[in-house]
Amino acid sequence: MSLRSTLAAAFCLVSLSAIPAHAHEAGDWLFKLGVTQVSPKSNNGSVLDGTVDLDVSSNVRPSFTVTYMATRHIGIELLGALPFQHNVSGDAGLGKIGTTKQLPPTLSVQWHFLPDHTVQPYVGVGLNYTHFFDTHTRGPLAGSSLKLSDSWGFAGQLGVDIKLSDRWFMNADIRYIDISSKVKLDGQRIGTARIDPWVTTLAVGYRF
Repeated sequence: MSLRSTLAAAFCLVSLSAIPAHAHEAGDWLFKLGVTQVSPKSNNGSVLDGTVDLDVSSNVRPSFTVTYMATRHIGIELLGALPFQHNVSGDAGLGKIGTTKQLPPTLSVQWHFLPDHTVQPYVGVGLNYTHFFDTHTRGPLAGSSLKLSDSWGFAGQLGVDIKLSDRWFMNADIRYIDISSKVKLDGQRIGTARIDPWVTTLAVGYRF
């Protein structure tokens, strides 16, 4: 089962959330450790005056979040992860033309709807910064210099905490992140990679 399918099943539990539970309180810190999948959209932009369409692969890495509960309903969260690695491919028979790594720290403000329930859904909006590094050419571009610029963009989030005890909980969330990067080959800009991924996470959390 994919992360997205598992996440959808977790959201279905919201309808069963009428059981009272220990709430996240103002001043609490929530630490979550899990796995995150970055799944770029199907159309990832083009280069060389639109003659070559790009395709960026998905990747899964361990991740963590730290959330500070400003009130029982408002949380401020930072997402971090180990570097994601993506293959970059081109159409027109080019195949795999490069690889890159990226770190996408994302800061979000969340609204927690049902702090007293066992299943506690929330929504969030925030700002993403994606740093691309260790980018290399492959295949027909081998030997050239490929660079992807860093990106700032909007992030939207939908998630749920499922209480297991006073301190422990399970977490699932999905984000849409606006990530666009200028592509340079041998120092010359050749186009823009529009990654705009869905980012899904499954995690175990602890409330301090």
